[in-house]
Amino acid sequence: MAEALRVGIAGLGTVGASVVRVLSEKSAELTRQCGRELVVTAVSARDRARDRGVDISRSRWFDDPIELAGSADIDVFVELLGGEDGAAHESVKAALEAGRHVVTANKALLAKHGVALAEIAEEKGVLLNYEAAVAGGIPVIKTMREAMAGNSVTRVFGILNGTCNYILTRMEAEGLSFDACLREAQRLGYAEADPTFDIEGHDTAHKLSILTSLAFGNRIAADSIYMEGISNISQADIRAAGELGYRIKLLGVAQKTESGIEQRVHPTMVPTSSVIAQVHGVTNAVAIETDILGELLLSGPGAGGNATASAVVGDIADIAKSRPGFQHAPVFGRPARELRPYKKAQMRSHAGGYFIRLTVHDRIGVFAAIARRMADNEISLESIVQHAAGPDAADQKTVILVTHETTEAAVRKAVEGVTQDGHLSDKPQVIRIERAE
Repeated sequence: MAEALRVGIAGLGTVGASVVRVLSEKSAELTRQCGRELVVTAVSARDRARDRGVDISRSRWFDDPIELAGSADIDVFVELLGGEDGAAHESVKAALEAGRHVVTANKALLAKHGVALAEIAEEKGVLLNYEAAVAGGIPVIKTMREAMAGNSVTRVFGILNGTCNYILTRMEAEGLSFDACLREAQRLGYAEADPTFDIEGHDTAHKLSILTSLAFGNRIAADSIYMEGISNISQADIRAAGELGYRIKLLGVAQKTESGIEQRVHPTMVPTSSVIAQVHGVTNAVAIETDILGELLLSGPGAGGNATASAVVGDIADIAKSRPGFQHAPVFGRPARELRPYKKAQMRSHAGGYFIRLTVHDRIGVFAAIARRMADNEISLESIVQHAAGPDAADQKTVILVTHETTEAAVRKAVEGVTQDGHLSDKPQVIRIERAE
């Protein structure tokens, strides 16, 4: 049997403690699967005295994760610190430069420094594994990087943030407001005290940028993603979507277009009959469309200690199974130095159907003015529905429009025209309708 694989773990929070526990409890099974033992020989965290519910007494303690990263006591450095810079970045870079394999769950780190770190890993001939960084326990990275050889990806999209999916699910199922669902998500630990990173789409954008690189062979461009969050989704939108046969999800979407690669994160209406519309609660799902395979949908737990730890342990096991001298797969599916510069598509030319909700003053000529603005911008309407705005707004009406395929530029221009006409009594709502099987 080969020598034991020595693992050093930086960060002993929920995920880190779960990784230590799994490696201990599943030791015999992992040894049989990998052909060698997986032993945690060193750890680093902020508080040495804290009780984490796992035994780390036989592991060497490091106060400094960067020192741990370069230690001769380890073969694999596991980074679970979080953050795009600071100790996380410096320790991962130090480990790779020292010729250590690295496993990380840090999507923010990869979104900002992933290509540069991949170049170091490939130059040193070591692995940089990051399955847990995108969609938790779902093996989407391995699928795209290793199992789809020969396939050309045309579109990848999915539900990549469990907090947002939980909120939207509760809003629909129980008729609760966004704020009420957010408070409950925070109480249950699904959302942070400051939920901005999740609910405004930043977390989804980081994950999408990684999937985009894997799908299309471009350098990561997280800062080039069009982004909208879900904080402005109301019960009026949820109810209208249901009446029209749709469900609202926060999707990350990346696809090839004639003008470049389009990356966008925003609330989206998907048909209730589609598979992705059935993904509820904190569950994640990723759909990959290719020329050979067609559409593949992967779904499962996207966050939490056990789901993330499962992905981290899987990455460690892959390293244990690798052999010296074996040519490792490139970090992003293609050699990092061959990743193409990112060419951003013309986002406002995005074509598709749109849901438009307008709260208007109840007076003569409003419908005609709305219809005129749509016609002026060559927008064909699939349906138009009028509702009372509510008992507290007797002088207002809610107008729901669903368009046939058109461009975002046309929709925005039409809505801007209606606003300029002075007919709106509240901010307009525009939500894309996404094709989904």
